[in-house]
Amino acid sequence: MNVLTGYIVKEILKGSFIALLLLLTLFNLFTFSDELGDLGKGTYGLKEIFYYLALTSPRVFYELMPASALLGSLFVLGAMGNHCELVAMRAAGLSVRGIIKAVMLAGAILVMISIGVGEFVAPEAEQKAQIIKATAQNKQVVLSARYGLWLREGKKFINVRQIQDDGNLADISIYEVDDRQHLRHVMHAEKASFLGNQQWQLQQIRRSEISTEQMLASSDSEQVWTSSIAPDLLKIVVVNPNNLSLYDLAMYVAFLKENRQKSQSFELAFWGRVVNPLVTFVMLLVSTPFVIGVKRGVGFGGRMLVGVVIGMGFNIIDRTVGHIGLIYDLNPPLMAFLPSLAVLALALFAVKRVQ
Repeated sequence: MNVLTGYIVKEILKGSFIALLLLLTLFNLFTFSDELGDLGKGTYGLKEIFYYLALTSPRVFYELMPASALLGSLFVLGAMGNHCELVAMRAAGLSVRGIIKAVMLAGAILVMISIGVGEFVAPEAEQKAQIIKATAQNKQVVLSARYGLWLREGKKFINVRQIQDDGNLADISIYEVDDRQHLRHVMHAEKASFLGNQQWQLQQIRRSEISTEQMLASSDSEQVWTSSIAPDLLKIVVVNPNNLSLYDLAMYVAFLKENRQKSQSFELAFWGRVVNPLVTFVMLLVSTPFVIGVKRGVGFGGRMLVGVVIGMGFNIIDRTVGHIGLIYDLNPPLMAFLPSLAVLALALFAVKRVQ
């Protein structure tokens, strides 16, 4: 790495992290404003809100990295262009390709940091954030495991494996123990819907009565189950893509397919996680021809506006394509890669024109 390349890499990293810090602060301010609406609900106070913000920040950090890379590179390369530094670098022998190479090297560093946070920090922190919020707002004891939500109600331990799109529950197991903590009763229901007044309608029920002498099994089509468990507590998605690493997403997709359940949303989340590093590189590549090809004198505000428009436009298109794929049951890898590949093609065309 020569001096000029190292200088560009260092400045882009600095600009990207400043942009990331500003975006993260702005995002957390909006989240803080939203969470104040739940202040005082149960024991959910300012301390819990700040814990919640701190624990959700790694996920936001991961999601904001592509936009931060775009804004940081626009600001840094734009400032270099306005101060004639890029002209001087090209006069010293650094080609447009060399500038792009330096930008991509900075992108590789950003991507490695992003992957580290997104895969090893964000999933567990996001899960803890949801648990803190849920347990503070409700009286029930809750534990969110990898493939289910566990709640305790007196002598009963309840495991919910799925929350369906219509708000109903599926794959519910209820375990009841006696005063000596011995398992006495097990009930499993395929579905459950909330009737109101602390009542749930269980369907396709299987029961097991356990004693020291024998075990009795029975079944029933439906039953009304009275429980003080708040439906709001169960709005925590039992398996949320934000709570899973790339490996866990892959395992869960395989689990859903093996059990012949809908897996499209989790497949899209998996491929979206795979394509995220490519998005960072694409955003950096987009910034380079724009800065080099634009005349000097474009101010900070103009570059910021361009960066926000590009970032928001890409995000809207990406989400729209993803939802279209879910609605029409289209190929998840294709829907995840299509927006990035389209923008990449446009960026490569712009780079070719600049060269």
